[in-house]
Amino acid sequence: MRVLLLVFVLLISIAASSQVDDEKLRIGYTAAAPFIVKSGEHVEGLNVWLWKRVASDLNIEYEMIPMEFSPMLDSLRSGGIDLSINPLTITSQRSKEMEFTHSFYASNATIAIAEVSSFDKFKLFVGGFFNFGFLSGLLILLFIIFLFGVLGWLFERKLNPNVFRPGSRGLWDGMWWSAVTLTTVGYGDKAPVTKLGKVTALVLMFGGLLFISGLTASIASSLTVNQLTNNPDGFNEFKDRAVGTIHNSGTEDFLSEHFFKNINTYENVPSGLRDLDHGNIKAFMYDEPILKYAIQRDSTLSELELLPVKFDIQFYAFGLPKTHVELEQRITQRILEIIETEEWDIVLNEYGLAEF
Repeated sequence: MRVLLLVFVLLISIAASSQVDDEKLRIGYTAAAPFIVKSGEHVEGLNVWLWKRVASDLNIEYEMIPMEFSPMLDSLRSGGIDLSINPLTITSQRSKEMEFTHSFYASNATIAIAEVSSFDKFKLFVGGFFNFGFLSGLLILLFIIFLFGVLGWLFERKLNPNVFRPGSRGLWDGMWWSAVTLTTVGYGDKAPVTKLGKVTALVLMFGGLLFISGLTASIASSLTVNQLTNNPDGFNEFKDRAVGTIHNSGTEDFLSEHFFKNINTYENVPSGLRDLDHGNIKAFMYDEPILKYAIQRDSTLSELELLPVKFDIQFYAFGLPKTHVELEQRITQRILEIIETEEWDIVLNEYGLAEF
């Protein structure tokens, strides 16, 4: 009888222990510094601090489960995990598939590119002169100088031989006069005296003024387009280029909705930034605080920079399965209470973050 009693007590203890384990929340996370900073087995960051504070205040037991970003979202949708403490962007599509707590931080997406060296900028500037538009304009300019130089010499060589000399030297005189007149320099050392010579000069002056203005505008436009093409600074300038972002992220959805044609996706930020640094993509687009933190903390990414471009305003929150509505309400209430305290501002400052 005593043996049966002991066995009964043992079974109850095992069942109770199992029940405690089942009550532990499964918390999924993936590195997203400064919100989640993973160093070996140690995990810290703004979101880790916030979750630990919420769990402590609500007496919640949990276990942390490291995961890749995309599988973590899939597990969240299916109920494989009970909560994701990553800085998840609240979107309309995600809201159909999962629950979100109240937002605790607002940010935006931005663009990381590889810096262009001074030497490369100089090469781009010089290269702007060697395109079809500039070279064709230069050839037309030389042809005009040659044509009016010959005409001026033909009309002036008999009645004005001291200025437009005979022979090959006279042709050079005509070229010189034509170039000086066309560019409106007007040295005054050579001038026509015949009627046909003066008419030729008038046509050259007014026609040349219009042509030079057009050529100048063409060169400026060519240099500007070349600079923008090789060193873009706007969101829309990347639509036809190879860009990268995180797979299954809000930024990926945003880029797809805005007709970006060549989107490369990555499971984490470091791999995407390394591809950018190696020249495999032209830009990496993602959440500004995460990109900024990653570039500042990794010395191998010193050649990368963030453009002063802000788009896709994002509100971060914790995500839960659709079946966890009651738990979401409890966590949301506590989050609201925490972010209204002065302590929250201090923690934000510690991780180099500021409210949007």
